Order: sequence, then structure tokens, then C-alpha cells
Amino acid sequence: MNLPIDTVGVAVILVAVLVGATVQGGIGFGMNLVVVPVLALVEPAALPGAAVLLGLPMSITMLRHEPHHIDRRGFTWIILGRVPGTLLGAWIVTAVSALTLSAIAGGAVLVAVAISVAGMHVQIRRRSCVVAGAASGVMNTTAGIGGPPVALLYQHEEGPVVRSTLAAVFFVGTVMSIAVLARNGALPWWHVRLGLVLAPAAVVGAIVSRPLKPVLDAGWLRPAVLAFAATSALVTIVNAL
Repeated sequence: MNLPIDTVGVAVILVAVLVGATVQGGIGFGMNLVVVPVLALVEPAALPGAAVLLGLPMSITMLRHEPHHIDRRGFTWIILGRVPGTLLGAWIVTAVSALTLSAIAGGAVLVAVAISVAGMHVQIRRRSCVVAGAASGVMNTTAGIGGPPVALLYQHEEGPVVRSTLAAVFFVGTVMSIAVLARNGALPWWHVRLGLVLAPAAVVGAIVSRPLKPVLDAGWLRPAVLAFAATSALVTIVNAL
């Protein structure tokens, strides 16, 4: 496929997707905390489209494995919140340059890390779900990272509920983000081609994570992913500036 990224760059991104998908399959989120900083460093122009597109194969694979644990009430309110958040995110993408978007992506990663380590206990209510959905919509559409606001809501729930609910939110939210980005002319065809190249790594990572869930969800992986994401995001912001 004709891509503005050399073979080495594609290989690096593929490894990041494989690692990130394995992480997300184990703890419910985290793929694009790994992938987005790597994409921003290798080819900033690939954001947000290529990162957003990866949400489809990842969420579908996860949903097929644990479909009966979705918190349907919370899911409904989160998706309602995603609508205005997605529209705002699409406007931001069309209003700024690629380098600015790269810096925004790095900033979104840092915000996501801060949310993830905040340790706050937010009750799963209608208002909190709508707010989390709106924040998730903005972050996913501008940077491909929509998980942490929703993960904050469900951080004290059981693993299957977290993974399945987030996967359902990611699937519907990703479809929304893709539609709005395409409608606004912010999803060039080479983003789609790159997404197709990277999709198999996301599926493999999600499948590989299944027997590893007891190890991946043992408490050590989440801090390691957050540390990597924060470091990569800082480098991305410095490069963009």
C-alpha cells in the first residue's frame, strides 16, 4: 500500500499496536495510550484518523468475548454524551494544523494519564456518564484516546464489566468519530489504508490477552503503561513545539 511512512516506521507502529492491544484486552483500555504517542513521533499526520480506526477491530474482538457483562444503562448515557463531544472534537481537528494536533494528542495523553492515576471515586450516575461520554468523545475524535474518562467511572467495577462496557462504548463511539471526521474531510484515504495495515495487530493482541488476563490485570501493568504514555507524550509535545 502507498503510505507516507517507510517500512521501519510501519513496523514500529505495528509493534506498538500489538503491545497496546494486549494491554487493552487485559485491563479494558490502554491501546491508544501506547499507540498515539508512537504515531505522533513516527508520522504526526496519521492522527487522529489511523488511531481512531483501530477502535473498530479492537472493540469488536473484545465484545465477542464478553458480551453479557455490559452495563447497559451506563452505556446509554455515555453514548448520549459522546454526541456533542464528538462534534466538538471534529471541529477542533479541522481547525488546527498537523503539528498543533500532534501537540494536542500529547496533551490528551497526559490528561488521560492524570485521570487514570487520580484515584477519584466517581459514582456511575446519569450526569457523570454524560460528562464522561462528552470528554471521551472530544479526546477520541481529536487524538484517538477516548478510554480514560470512561475507565475512571468503572475503575472499581469487576474486570468483565469494565472490559465489555468500554468495548461497547469504543465501538459505537468509534463509528461516530469516523463518520464525523469523514464528513468534515478529516479522514484521508491513506489513514484508512494505514488502519487496515494495523488492524490485524490489534486483533492478535486482543486474542493473545485472553489467557494472560490474570497476569495483565495483577496490578503491575497499568502503572507501566501510564509511565510509558506520559514519557512518550512529553517527547511528542516537545517535538511539536
